[in-house]
Amino acid sequence: MKFVTYPSPYRRVSIKPEPLTENFHTWHSPHLGREFEMLVFGDAGYPLILFPTSMGRYYEGKDRGLIDAVAWFVRNGRVKIYCPDGIDTLSWYNKQAHPAERAHNHSLYDAAILHELLPRIEAETGHSRVAVAGCSFGGYHAANFAFRHPEKVAYLFSMSGLFDIRSRTDGHYDDNIYFNNPMDFMPDNAHPDLWRMGIVLGAAERDITRGQNEQFSGILQTKSIQHWLDVRPDTEHDWPAWRQMLPHYLSLLKH
Repeated sequence: MKFVTYPSPYRRVSIKPEPLTENFHTWHSPHLGREFEMLVFGDAGYPLILFPTSMGRYYEGKDRGLIDAVAWFVRNGRVKIYCPDGIDTLSWYNKQAHPAERAHNHSLYDAAILHELLPRIEAETGHSRVAVAGCSFGGYHAANFAFRHPEKVAYLFSMSGLFDIRSRTDGHYDDNIYFNNPMDFMPDNAHPDLWRMGIVLGAAERDITRGQNEQFSGILQTKSIQHWLDVRPDTEHDWPAWRQMLPHYLSLLKH
C-alpha cells in the first residue's frame, strides 16, 4: 500500500499580541515647581501606581520588562498602570543637600502623588483607592505612601523594598524624616484602614533587604495587621525576581 502525504491544512501560526495601550503625560506640578512626567499603560481596570527604583525614571518599568511581565492583566482590562517619575536625585539621594532639605523635597513628592495624581486616577477609573507597587527603593516609595495614606490605598505590593530611610539622612532627624520612615511611624499608626489593606512584602531569598522585610513583618504582626511575607527561594535582589513577583501579586487583586 502506498501512502501519499498531503500538506496539513492546520498550521501553527504565531500570533503577535497587540501592543499595550501606552500614553505619555506631562504637567507642571505646583507642589514640585517643575514639569512632571508619567507613562500610563492600559485603558481600564484597577489603578496601580508603579514607583521607579532609586533614581529611576517613569519609563524604567517598561525598559526593564516589568510591564511586559504583567501585560496580560493590562490587555484584559484587569489593571491600568500609572508609572510616575521619581525625584530621588532631589530628595533622598541628593548628597549636596542637607538631610532636612532631602526629607522636605520628598514630602513635596508625596503631596504631588496625593493631590495631583490620585484625583486624576479617580476621574479616569472611578476608584477612590488604588494599588501601589515598587521594587527596591520603589518598594520604599510604595510602602511609605500606602502607610501614610491608607484611606487612599487598598493594596500594597512591595518587592525587595526597604522600610528604614535613616541610611539616607546622615544622622539628621526631624518630623519629615519620622513621618516618611515606616519603621518609625508605623508602630504608633492606628489608622483603621490599615486593617483592611491587602499587603504583600516580597523579598528574594538572597536579598539585601530581606532583614528589613522580616523586621517590618514583625511590626505588622505585633499590630495584628494581616499581610504576606513572601520570601522567594533561590532568587536575588534583581529584576528577574520582581518580574516573577508582580504578576503573582496582581492575580490577588479583588475588585
